[in-house]
Amino acid sequence: MPRTAHIRRETAETVIDLELNLDGSGQSRVSTGVGFFDHMLTHIGKHGLLDLTVNATGDLHIDAHHTVEDVGICFGKALVQALGDKAGIRRYGDATLPMDETLVTAAVDLSGRPFLVWRAAVPAETLGTFSSQLAEEFWRAVSSAGLMNLHVVLHHGHNTHHIIEGIFKACARALRQAVEPDPRASGVPSTKGVL
Repeated sequence: MPRTAHIRRETAETVIDLELNLDGSGQSRVSTGVGFFDHMLTHIGKHGLLDLTVNATGDLHIDAHHTVEDVGICFGKALVQALGDKAGIRRYGDATLPMDETLVTAAVDLSGRPFLVWRAAVPAETLGTFSSQLAEEFWRAVSSAGLMNLHVVLHHGHNTHHIIEGIFKACARALRQAVEPDPRASGVPSTKGVL
């Protein structure tokens, strides 16, 4: 069965249309109106080997917060939808990723229990129209809506662009591992029999 999802979410603040293919080739078509965020979403597709389409309109005249958070909610929901009962997946994934002076680790457990640990002191800076604080808001929304346990650790780094890009790439690669079919496994990867 194809592991795909389509999520549409409309609120008074945003309209999000998101399509996801977990078994893609890393192709992305992304338009949120927030250039730096589009760049980061493209990294999720490329490094997660996910096909990702995102069309978002939001109240950018206020700021990018609602758009970024709501795309995170939709991406998390799409992961849940595409994974189904999670039978035969690896469930866990992790990646430690260097980017110039920056080193980041991300670890994920598709446990069905949302929890975010964010140990990344990202410098307060605006990259285009993207506030650096929104990186944490995005991944918190993904973790919550995606029912996953996600740990992000910044070991070192000082360039804000490098730090955020390293985080997105590391999370994408950790997700890539976690959603992969495990050829040795059958059934749901939990002694409970359900995730």
